[in-house]
Amino acid sequence: MKSKFNIYCKYFLASGITAAAVSCSNTKFLKEGQMLYTGAEVKIENDTLPKKKKNELKAALEENLTPKPNSSFLGLRPKLYAYNVTKEPKKEKGLRYWLKYKFGEEPVLLGDVDREFNKDIIVNYSENKGYFNAKAKYDTVSKNKKARVIYTLNPGAQYLISNVNFVQDSSLVNREIQNLKEKTLLKAGNPFDLDVIKSERQRIDDGLKDKGFYYFNPDNIIVQADSTVSKDHKVEMIVKLKDNTPKLAREQFTIDKVVVFPNYNLRDAKKGLYKIPMNPDSLKGYEYNDIYVVDPKKKFKPRMFDRALYFDKGDIYNRKDHNLSLNRLISLGVFKFVKNEFVVSDSINHKFDAYYILTPRELQSLRLEALGRTNSANYAGSELNLNWTQRNFFRGAEQFKASVYGAFDVQIGGPADAENIFRAGANAQLSIPRIVAPFNFNSSSAFVPRTNIQIGYEFQNRTTLYTLNTFNASFGYQWKENVRKEHELKLIDVSLIDPANVTPKYEAKYPQNPYLERVVTPQLIFGPTYSYTYSTTMLPRKNTFYYKGMLDLAGNITGLVTGANVKEGKEKSIFGVPFSQYAKIENDLRFYHKFTEKTSFASRFIAGVALPYGNSEYIPFSRQFFVGGSNSIRAFRARTLGPGSYDPRPQQQNGGFVFDQAGDIKLELNAEYRANLYKFLNVAAFVDAGNIWLINDDLDENGVNTRPGGKFSKDFLSEVAVGAGVGLRLDFSILIMRLDLAMPLRVPYYEKSDRWVLDRINFGDSNWRKDNLILNIAIGYPF
Repeated sequence: MKSKFNIYCKYFLASGITAAAVSCSNTKFLKEGQMLYTGAEVKIENDTLPKKKKNELKAALEENLTPKPNSSFLGLRPKLYAYNVTKEPKKEKGLRYWLKYKFGEEPVLLGDVDREFNKDIIVNYSENKGYFNAKAKYDTVSKNKKARVIYTLNPGAQYLISNVNFVQDSSLVNREIQNLKEKTLLKAGNPFDLDVIKSERQRIDDGLKDKGFYYFNPDNIIVQADSTVSKDHKVEMIVKLKDNTPKLAREQFTIDKVVVFPNYNLRDAKKGLYKIPMNPDSLKGYEYNDIYVVDPKKKFKPRMFDRALYFDKGDIYNRKDHNLSLNRLISLGVFKFVKNEFVVSDSINHKFDAYYILTPRELQSLRLEALGRTNSANYAGSELNLNWTQRNFFRGAEQFKASVYGAFDVQIGGPADAENIFRAGANAQLSIPRIVAPFNFNSSSAFVPRTNIQIGYEFQNRTTLYTLNTFNASFGYQWKENVRKEHELKLIDVSLIDPANVTPKYEAKYPQNPYLERVVTPQLIFGPTYSYTYSTTMLPRKNTFYYKGMLDLAGNITGLVTGANVKEGKEKSIFGVPFSQYAKIENDLRFYHKFTEKTSFASRFIAGVALPYGNSEYIPFSRQFFVGGSNSIRAFRARTLGPGSYDPRPQQQNGGFVFDQAGDIKLELNAEYRANLYKFLNVAAFVDAGNIWLINDDLDENGVNTRPGGKFSKDFLSEVAVGAGVGLRLDFSILIMRLDLAMPLRVPYYEKSDRWVLDRINFGDSNWRKDNLILNIAIGYPF
């Protein structure tokens, strides 16, 4: 232990000496009279300003100063050093060019800093925040060819709003502005703030757009600050319409005609067809519920436009309906370009025509995909998919997708007798852009609700073990409230699993591993499923969230009606197959934090439980939880971890199968730091923790527990597996290739007092590396 400590001390001492040398060496490259600019600081002299407000002002001012000094890491400037020590490359390519001009940074010198300009920025920003008497000065501090600038601000008192006055007149637009003043952002007692003033002008414009003033603009509003009405640092805010506001901007417009061109393309535009403005009456179209559709070949049913468009003839223009209509047309999925224009048709009565110019996508596509893959369970394989898509199946933007596929996975080594796998199947899905139900369903969402119907079949053969025939079908709905919230309800989701060709080799393992028999037991699973997704990851924020909750209720009504109870010997069957009865819930919560545009932190927490009852003693194998592998706890191979503290090694030594470990309870926590090295090359450091557990013990026919330690208990925290590692991510835009190297830090099936394995780490031992360093190769991020 003492020798290790000495090694660490020497390492840190050497690191410190190297850091000091790199830090000092950057200045030796400077020419005579040059000084390296190391940054700026703003000091605020004001005894009456609260500390919190002073810190906010200081941070905002420093953010606006230019230029920024060379980037640093732990007090060092490695990018500047790389620039300095790298000789001038002869060509604009190669390692030397990359080090100097791509990775490296040119030195930022004191001579690059316009201190007067920065002083003006400080004063102007302060005035925009209500410090009308702000004064600033600067001083330069230099030492050892390094210089920093200290800016000192005396902001004076911050002016507050005394009252807000919306100037009235008799015009229609002014009356609408008066109706908007109750929700003004300008509040008496708040500080004067130019950004709030800009937001108030935009708020008024948004409100007027929803009242038919299509040609209005935020610049038509002027907000004046009068500081002469008070001597105690107060200002009166005066909001009024500019005198030079155009006449068109003062008028409230209504919709005259609604015209739809669903087959517009650039070739027609070049020929002079479909020019805007035009006279709709001269076009070869037809009218449907006050919508004029120009579709000579009748590729689309007009009813789909009636559902998507929220404008009717005679309606007052409303920007919410305007955007809603465009978004719903896009979400139909059949148009690649959607454009909208309004053309004045009656200037006296303030009417305009609404034109929707739609360019359809290719209505049919045929795609062949060939995939190669490998995973941490020592499988390598390939998959071939043939997909056909028809985006206008019944001329109402119904999307029909059909696919056939074949795949094989070959075991390329490893500790388990997992056998090779062959899969083949076909499925078809019809997605209808409305709710198909005996009742009316009206949605004001920007996203078109959909009815999804799906049917499929898969043939899976594990050579020398068994064959599974899986039939599935579902009917349900999918809808989004907004860009953040999405719902999916499957009223019926049916799966029939019919095993065949179970070999004696596999059957011989039943006595020791009764759960293996459940894998090849006929299963009938049906019932409703519901999932809810909430996500802010698409928003430009530093902190974003993702949540998905899923509820699966199988066989509940049928079990209740038939009085099924397997524990009392009342197991019920349908067509000779016992149906499954259980309730399952799963939650997936993710949090993302952006440090910069190129560095971030990502985390995920998964919690799930599946409870069998009534007609089922166990959860169907296909509906259980699994952990391990490239998208889970990466230090353990896929499906080999758990349940609980169950030790699979004796089973493995006896020729058992360890790649099918499943559980009824799942807890998992992942954390990952992500950074960019260069363009497409990203790195990550991660920690994963979690496990699965059983609701009931796995008992053989003699009542012996065949997976001891697998049941969930109060000691579950001591059975949580932990792994960590590093990864490379190659981001090629069209796909992300991920390489993650992980090792276990805590193994739940070791003795309870010996589960942390930090003292056993031995990178020099080839056997240790083989058993403990797990390489995961995958496509895309794990979460």
